[in-house]
Amino acid sequence: MSAKQPTQRASAGRPPSLRDVAERAQVSHQTVSRVVNDFPGVRSATRERVLAAIDDLGYRRNNAARTLVTQRSGLIGVIAVGSFLFGPTSTLAAIEEAARKHGYMPLLATLRENSKDELIGAVDAALDHDVEALVVIASRESMVRSTADLQLSVPLIVVGPSPADVDGLATLSVDQRAGARAAIDHLAALGHRRVVLLAGPHDWVDAQQRLTSAQRRCEHHGISCQVVFGDWSAASGFQAGQELLARWASDLGTPLPTAVFAANDHMALGLLASLNAADVAVPGDISVVGFDDIAGADYFSPALTTVRQDFTSLGHQVLLATLSALAGEPMDLNPVPAELCVRASTAPPRW
Repeated sequence: MSAKQPTQRASAGRPPSLRDVAERAQVSHQTVSRVVNDFPGVRSATRERVLAAIDDLGYRRNNAARTLVTQRSGLIGVIAVGSFLFGPTSTLAAIEEAARKHGYMPLLATLRENSKDELIGAVDAALDHDVEALVVIASRESMVRSTADLQLSVPLIVVGPSPADVDGLATLSVDQRAGARAAIDHLAALGHRRVVLLAGPHDWVDAQQRLTSAQRRCEHHGISCQVVFGDWSAASGFQAGQELLARWASDLGTPLPTAVFAANDHMALGLLASLNAADVAVPGDISVVGFDDIAGADYFSPALTTVRQDFTSLGHQVLLATLSALAGEPMDLNPVPAELCVRASTAPPRW
């Protein structure tokens, strides 16, 4: 009978144990333990034999016992606060993937409300499970500040940009300022001098950074800019487009802006819909730039010029920074670069 038959995997009606692996590999159970826990000092040939026995028997290590021996749980607490939009959810998926690749399991908590009490409760629950570190995905300024107030005995990393006046908090994000600069530089190079900035909500740190960076870059290029606020939704982008067109229609002496920089792709999508409904050509009459490069942005009508955030790289960098903190080493907290993706929604202005 093959060694991989189910009857061999669970002899005597029980799952295979560490001693079963040791017998199959013809080594001591201490050697198997060292291989399972990735300790050094095991010859490569012996390690390969043990791993083959583990695969043959279908052995699964006892994490509770591992924690007692190594004083490590293999858990990283990940708390996602108050947002299920494209960026935070994409980052969460990347962190989970990276954690598993490095032998860790994320312990996930999601908070729909921006409540400091709920945040503290989620942190306490994670610590009760002996997590080795905490990662908090928080974009709203109020929650970043609440996280900064936490007094913890384990490493803490916040995914998202930090408010300018918050010190001592380890944060990682895509370079929001550089992304906004790239968008405005692109419009300036095309010759645009009247631009609307469709900004995100006031309480979101990334929205603040995109807006202030875009405003400074407009000033640098001598571009006249007007700020309109949305709430990240396509509906708010549609409404902003309607209001923009209504103001222009009520005062024909005021020219339309030649371009709009929307702080995320969903608002850009709503804006495109409102311009299309009013027979305003994009990019013929108005160019549009978004931010995020959500799935399908290249299939908008027209294909959307946007700033890509590499959330996969961000998630992996967050995990590597966490591992560095656990090892007592310096963390790489440099922001992940943003990339401008030029598509059909931008062109030189007609006038």
